[in-house]
Amino acid sequence: MTEQIRDGGCQCGAIRYRITGEAAFAAVCHCAMCRRAHAAPSVAWAMFEESQVRFLADRPKTYASSAEARRGFCPICGTQICFTASFIPGLIDIAIGSLDQPETLSPTLHYWDSRRLPWVHIGDDWPRFPELPPAG
Repeated sequence: MTEQIRDGGCQCGAIRYRITGEAAFAAVCHCAMCRRAHAAPSVAWAMFEESQVRFLADRPKTYASSAEARRGFCPICGTQICFTASFIPGLIDIAIGSLDQPETLSPTLHYWDSRRLPWVHIGDDWPRFPELPPAG
C-alpha cells in the first residue's frame, strides 16, 4: 500500500507544499477570523501533523491573527495556505482550496457553526459543532 501524497500551493506558484499521509480530519470552519482572513463565508481545512507537510521552496509569510494563532499566506499573491495555533501544538491546518486536487479531500464536519452567516445553507448531513469539536 502506498502512502497518500498531496501537493498544493498558492495562486501565483511562489508557495508550493507536499503533504504525506492522511489528514487527522477535515472540516468547514465558520468563525469570523477565518471569514475575514479568506474573505469568504467559510473555509474548508484539513488538519495534519506538522511533520507531514513540507514546503518545497519558499515558506508562507505568517500573520498572528490572535495571541494563540498564526495564519500562513503567500506574500506575493495573498493566497491563504495554513493555520497553526498554540491550542493545537504540532498540528497544521491546510486550506483545502489550496490543494492541487481539492476534490480528493472532503470535509466531514462543521465547526464554529454558531458563527455561521445566517444566509449560508450548506446541504450536507455532516455534524455541526457550535464551537470547536471535542478533542479525541
